[in-house]
Amino acid sequence: MRVDIAAPPDQVWPLITDVMLLPRFSTELQDVVWAPGSDGPVLGARFIGRNSNPAVGEWTTTSQIVEFDPPRAFGWTVGDPESAAATWRFTLADGPAGSRLGYRARLGPGPSGVTMLIGRHPERAEEIIASRLAQFRANMMATLAGIRDIAEGGSGG
Repeated sequence: MRVDIAAPPDQVWPLITDVMLLPRFSTELQDVVWAPGSDGPVLGARFIGRNSNPAVGEWTTTSQIVEFDPPRAFGWTVGDPESAAATWRFTLADGPAGSRLGYRARLGPGPSGVTMLIGRHPERAEEIIASRLAQFRANMMATLAGIRDIAEGGSGG
């Protein structure tokens, strides 16, 4: 998914690399802190996310920044980068209004909360996947809208 932002990429870049900003727009991600030994967005830095979902409960994840290409791309994996539960990625390019911000997620190849839920209820696999995808889309759209709002001089939701 993508959104056009009326601000130049160099103004949007600090927002997409501020992982502490992400919980502001998510119904699931509650808090983010840098992991010991990491204190900012650089390749290899790790951060810990505290999450909550009614179907799963509360849990923490450790993510690692695996892509850092200012001001074009910023990405991280959840869990072991070699067998990530998920990979998240922002892309940033010049756009008609100033910037075009993209955001995508890929589940796997490692196990995730979706894997666990399907393991508990294999007969509901399609429903579980559809529900999680809808939750991801809603949170991702809210994140894009919030970043756009801040970059354009608003409060970000």
